[in-house]
Amino acid sequence: MQPNRSYPLDTLWQAPAVFWVALTGIAVAAVLALAPGVSDRWLYFGITLLVIQWIALLTMGALYLLRRPLGRIRPPKVAYIAVILLLLNTWVVGSVAWWLMREIWPDAEDGWPSLLLRLTGIALAVGVLGLAAFRNHWRARQSAVRAKQAELETLRARIQPHFLFNTLNTAAALVHQRPEEAEHLLLDLADLFRAALSGPREISLEEELALTRRYVEIESLRFSDRLLVHWLVPESVPAVMVPALSIQPLVENAIRHGVERSAAPTAVEIEVEQDSDGVRVTVRNDLPADGASSHHGHQLGQISTRARLEALSGDRGRLETSIEDGRYIARITLAGHTDRV
Repeated sequence: MQPNRSYPLDTLWQAPAVFWVALTGIAVAAVLALAPGVSDRWLYFGITLLVIQWIALLTMGALYLLRRPLGRIRPPKVAYIAVILLLLNTWVVGSVAWWLMREIWPDAEDGWPSLLLRLTGIALAVGVLGLAAFRNHWRARQSAVRAKQAELETLRARIQPHFLFNTLNTAAALVHQRPEEAEHLLLDLADLFRAALSGPREISLEEELALTRRYVEIESLRFSDRLLVHWLVPESVPAVMVPALSIQPLVENAIRHGVERSAAPTAVEIEVEQDSDGVRVTVRNDLPADGASSHHGHQLGQISTRARLEALSGDRGRLETSIEDGRYIARITLAGHTDRV
């Protein structure tokens, strides 16, 4: 089983993209049918629409079948390949349409070469316009990603010092009395900061949970019996990709605004569930009895996680929060993620 991954043209397989491709085909057929010199406009519209929709569907189907090798090519080059596939499908569909419908085809007296030449010109015009739109979209996306990366760097700079100072103080307290635990703590700290400093990227859910466990182990040394952690994770962790350090900030907030503000033992629960709708990772923590913690106290970790989900997962991931029965709940949902071979 291989983890899920995204490809440059993933948006083409979504319903809105299919709808707009079909609508564009209708618009192009309508423009051609309304052009001067067309005798039977409805017949021309019907035949042209049939040909255009078949060309569009075959091109999208070919791109879908080639999505894995295309995933290893830079997106701008993928756009040129898409134009080439559009031309090839135009010639194939145009030839088949002429063979099947030449008796009723408008302007059939011009012959097959003339038809193919006109279809090629239309396909080139649409392809060039689509290529220009894709290039503009790609530049805008790259700019958005760079802006999001800068935002993530700022968030990391705000989150890390608090945790780093607390961890180093804990290590200093342990180094003489329990040197082995101090060494283990510093090794865990090194793993966490290696992940944090590597920049925005995706890792497997299993790796993210392992980093979160290292963080929990560090905080367990600091809070001892005050921190009660419950892991509700299946033996076989779902093979999905998540933004690095997307779950750990939620657990950090649960400890900071739950355990740290309470003198009594406080529970933190990390649960992983999978069903037909996708994968859910839920972090719950008990709120202090005096109500010292609030919804707004958890926002820094939420901002960090939402930024990572938006930068690397797009609309496939979302973060929801709520307070239920005296517990703060933060839930990441990775919609539509299932194991694939």
